[in-house]
Amino acid sequence: MRTGRLRTVHPVLWAGWAALAAGAVLCVIGWYGISGERFAERQLPYLASCTVPGAALIVAGAVLLTQGRNALAAARVEELYGLLVAAGSSDTDDAGRAAALPLAVSGDLLMVPGGTLWHRADCPLVAGKVEAVPVDAKLLAGGELGPCPICDPAGETG
Repeated sequence: MRTGRLRTVHPVLWAGWAALAAGAVLCVIGWYGISGERFAERQLPYLASCTVPGAALIVAGAVLLTQGRNALAAARVEELYGLLVAAGSSDTDDAGRAAALPLAVSGDLLMVPGGTLWHRADCPLVAGKVEAVPVDAKLLAGGELGPCPICDPAGETG
């Protein structure tokens, strides 16, 4: 399901690319000017007027690109959240209650090594993962593993 919104490039990304390009051009001009001068005192004007501002523009462009990508990612998350909310509201029945179908009903418990949650074998988070192993009863009894909120929302242990 797609929304009708056009995917556009965030203006901060354009500004970042422009700053990077301008900085690169200034650095090249500064390098070209410095390369033709033999004495350091004649190279300083090129450093001051081209190379240092060019390097600053490159840094600013990198910061703008990072910020623009973060803003784009946040917009995508908001779009996905809107889709989830829309899908959740379409799953409700006429009385306004959500259909209470369990997501996972298997009695076999699995865990991912190094993880902190246990899952039912048919949980979508571990289904088909080769690294998922059966839960050790000592870990489960010791409280080191908590129930997965996706496949065991009621907190029932299998």
